[in-house]
Amino acid sequence: MKRKRNLVKGWAVKQTASRRRAVGVALVALVAAGALVACSSEDKTGASGDGGTYTIWDPYPQFDDSSNWVKLLNDCGSKAGVTVKRTAFDTSDLTSKTLLAAQQGNAPDVLIVDNPVISTLAEAGVLTTSDDIKLDTSAIDPNLLGAGQSGGKTFGIPIGANTLALYYNKTVLTAAGVDIASVKDWASLTAALAKVTAAGKKGITFSAIGTEEGSFQFLPWFWGSGANLTKLDSPEAVSALSLWTDWLKKGYAPNSVINNTQTTSWQEFATGQYAFAENGTWQLANAKKTGFEYGIIAVPGISGGTAAAPTGGEFVSVPVQKSTARYAVSQKLVACLTDTDNSLATTTTLSYIAPTAAVQAKQVAANPELKVWVDAVKAAKGRTGDNLGTKYPKISQPMWTAVQAALSGSASPQAALATAQTAAAAATK
Repeated sequence: MKRKRNLVKGWAVKQTASRRRAVGVALVALVAAGALVACSSEDKTGASGDGGTYTIWDPYPQFDDSSNWVKLLNDCGSKAGVTVKRTAFDTSDLTSKTLLAAQQGNAPDVLIVDNPVISTLAEAGVLTTSDDIKLDTSAIDPNLLGAGQSGGKTFGIPIGANTLALYYNKTVLTAAGVDIASVKDWASLTAALAKVTAAGKKGITFSAIGTEEGSFQFLPWFWGSGANLTKLDSPEAVSALSLWTDWLKKGYAPNSVINNTQTTSWQEFATGQYAFAENGTWQLANAKKTGFEYGIIAVPGISGGTAAAPTGGEFVSVPVQKSTARYAVSQKLVACLTDTDNSLATTTTLSYIAPTAAVQAKQVAANPELKVWVDAVKAAKGRTGDNLGTKYPKISQPMWTAVQAALSGSASPQAALATAQTAAAAATK
């Protein structure tokens, strides 16, 4: 999970000064937030155009030089006739390091970042558009591409996506007399939780922590109610927060959700005592280690169907360079990383659902268990979508604060969300 932001205008060399001022503003904001991490300038070797060395930055420090991921990067470099110099950063460091490098005129040739960060970098003038470097995005699912779009322009290509769904414990449900096929909407899910707790087991666990993780987990219910992020205190939004609040009051969800991360929530589910857990694609390997039979269903909407869950995953983008002659090779590298054959290998390595229907079909053919995740990803949406861009974090924080207030009992769902809407409106003027 994760994410943030929006856009600016021209990318020609004559606009470098204004671009650097925009980057400087973004850096000042990061310093004020305590987010800037010092880094040293890195020399970029190689001539513009074919040949030489091209730099790629990614957020995958877990992969070393022997990994399939790094082998793919090097292979794409070889096919483009260049040497790839890859540097991996922690996700939390990558944005600030990229902004600083751009200010110094030393941005990487290819950048892979969390999808909400795309709008932050675009607004700061750091990224080229797909039109600038002639990237074909026609095969990408539009709902996934949306996280990288702003003002009618596209600033990258999703390398893959993950999202949220509901894992369930078959043994717990069977013992409580619950047929999973009956769980189709909020009412039937709540009825299932009532049966499970009456049978002596626990209902559902999730993460409602006061961070972006909490917002990430709340969004399927928020959007599943029909609510919109521009109106946090709508009746639909109140119904979503009331659902969670009622679950805690009735003992269907534990009070620990207020402090749960997605990891600690999963650990609760892994005890075998819970019927359901809201979590992501990234827990599939752990699900196989639990020792009990499990299944997965999409998060239901209030009246049925699949609720839109937020998309996680990274975008491949091309930062602005002093020499536009470098873009031709950068385009080849991005095209290689995202082509159909490589996409299947990459999304498997990263535990993602592919961003194109053709590769999704191959994933399901190889592993039918991924069908529910493909469906969930198709229904998902980007948090910075709907042209929210950099406004999203200013909405998300009041939202997670409202969730915390309602679940702790310090405010009613309606009062908590009214306060959130006031704060979000003031922050996004």
